[in-house]
Amino acid sequence: MTAPSDGDPSSGEDTPSPRPVIRAGRVLPGSRLGSRRVRIGRALRPTDDGHLVATEAADRPTTQGGEWARRLRNGLFGQPLSSEGEAGERLNKVRALAIFASDALSSSAYATEEILLVLVTAGAVALSLGLPISIGIAVLLAMVTMSYMQTVRAYPNGGGAYSVARENIGPWAGLIAAAALLTDYVLTVAVSISAGSLAVISAIPALADYRVQIALVALVLLTLGNLRGVRESGTVFAVPTYLFIFSFAAMIIVGGVRLAIGLDGATLTTTAAPQHTLEATAGVGLILVLRAFASGSTALTGVEAIANGVTAFQEPAPKNARITMGLMGGILAFFFVGATFLAWRLGVVPVHDESVISQIGRSIFGTGSVAYYFLQATTATVLILAANTAYNGFPRLASILAEDRYMPRQFAYIGDRLTFVTGIVALTLVSGVVIVLFQADTHRLIPLYAIGVFAAFTLSQIGMFRHWRSSGEPGWWRPAAVNGTGAVMTGVVMVVVAGTKFTHGAWFVLILVPVMVWLLGSIHAHYTEVARISLMPDEDARPFPRPSGIGAEPVVVTVRDLNRVSWRAVQYGRRLSSNVTGVHVARGGHEDIDAFQRRWARLVPDVPLVVVESPYRTFVGPLLAYVDRVALDPRDPVLVLVPEFRPRHWWARILHNRTTEQIQVAAEQRPNLLVVQVTVHQDTLRELA
Repeated sequence: MTAPSDGDPSSGEDTPSPRPVIRAGRVLPGSRLGSRRVRIGRALRPTDDGHLVATEAADRPTTQGGEWARRLRNGLFGQPLSSEGEAGERLNKVRALAIFASDALSSSAYATEEILLVLVTAGAVALSLGLPISIGIAVLLAMVTMSYMQTVRAYPNGGGAYSVARENIGPWAGLIAAAALLTDYVLTVAVSISAGSLAVISAIPALADYRVQIALVALVLLTLGNLRGVRESGTVFAVPTYLFIFSFAAMIIVGGVRLAIGLDGATLTTTAAPQHTLEATAGVGLILVLRAFASGSTALTGVEAIANGVTAFQEPAPKNARITMGLMGGILAFFFVGATFLAWRLGVVPVHDESVISQIGRSIFGTGSVAYYFLQATTATVLILAANTAYNGFPRLASILAEDRYMPRQFAYIGDRLTFVTGIVALTLVSGVVIVLFQADTHRLIPLYAIGVFAAFTLSQIGMFRHWRSSGEPGWWRPAAVNGTGAVMTGVVMVVVAGTKFTHGAWFVLILVPVMVWLLGSIHAHYTEVARISLMPDEDARPFPRPSGIGAEPVVVTVRDLNRVSWRAVQYGRRLSSNVTGVHVARGGHEDIDAFQRRWARLVPDVPLVVVESPYRTFVGPLLAYVDRVALDPRDPVLVLVPEFRPRHWWARILHNRTTEQIQVAAEQRPNLLVVQVTVHQDTLRELA
């Protein structure tokens, strides 16, 4: 956790300044006459540029209970990873296909069923429409896949719908895309895990009463896997995904062979009678076809995941991402159209508590056969693991929004295992609530599902069309034509989905997305206001006069930036002691430490600044490791001043760090450590600004 500071980092002038003095550790005689050396200890080590680097020992607990908790945490999630190990977390194409494509591929296990659920209302005669509808959706899939391959080429650092729409259309378009995607990610988890639960009870009907419990257990296990980190989750998820690809492909190929020789009255050219009696309650018409098309379009969910996560690929990342996306699109189209064809020819229709894929598997492999149970096991597993796409997308998007000040800044923090812990936990909690509210019923969740997907698709493709038009590249019209066509097609589908699914639950998403846009905008307005009133121009940095005769007791001031909040804490410390040190814990990211040091040396020349680099991205441990070495005698008291911003409204406090309390809890085992919170209220800053 970093020290609180609500102003933007301000760049100093590029004039050289003396390197800040570091007061760290116990002063001991040096090897030469008159020289001194500083003992840092195992928790901190010096660097060539005058900084200190916190080691893993800086975060070691000081109590037996804390040590047990650390061992339990490491056992569940693995040893903490240094920021230097982030490159080792990159994915090759094999693992990336398993992680990013599992959502899209797994949708072939329920997209056909969603089409048939609509068509059966018109009786057996309407079932033949399933194949042309699936082919139409496959054409749409091809266009969307090609469109996103263009996005990857233009945005090699990740071209999610939010970034593309915000940059090329405007901030509000970006927020609409972000709200739609966040909603989609939550529903991806709920739908995928619920569909996996249905696959389990299809194979084992005795578990039908435990649908919700199965889904929640799967949700917890998936969360634990993601908290362990990208590389380990990729290893865990790769094997089941490829087993599913093998079993599903085997079902389609074996099914085609068996139809070629005749199977229960069905052939490649003739259709068996429906396996269950159908009663027509609706007529065949355009509205029915549009509703079926809208329901089957859920097959496209997850296609954008690769474009959002280009930076997770090994180099050359854009090339590997495009290859992976092409493979995903081809496999998905084959699975979706193949499953729909088999269901049509075999006379399979949706029934309660057994999926369409299960019925196809029974017809082809035989009830109770090893091949059938293998198909169901791999299908259930990959459906559950398909939610992992959302676990990669939601935390990354939330972190980008947090960096842009549209979400609480806690979402931007990277945890011990190089994962966005806050985003993962938030996604789990919200998805769990949705699963319970909808009783893990896929059919009740699907109507909520596709609107957010196609809204994001459309905004992204419109943004890409405008990007190519303004790029001025030779031949710009070719990729623009691809993205423009994709925008028209996905826009039409979005309207169709909204219209045909409105009374089935789509109205909720149409209300939720604007509410989320308003909420994101309100958070941004708050952060912008705080940054404005906290910003301190150099001309306003007037040091308080330092009293004469003050003592030399060590005082440490935690600073993230020199703004009006931290400036007051520094000036307060200067009036208390002649031995004041500013400590800046650097947790990586985009901060310009050199500019910060130059500005500090210019504005506070009589207070040294210590930069402690935190490769494990923690704050309290590295800070206390430095504080432990400040006192010349362990019995001497050390005062730590923590600047803290106090917002006007109580609800806004969740948008800011509560660092003081964390330091106080950690310092309970250090009786010589005094922690004082230097609070500045929002109204006070408004008067000063």
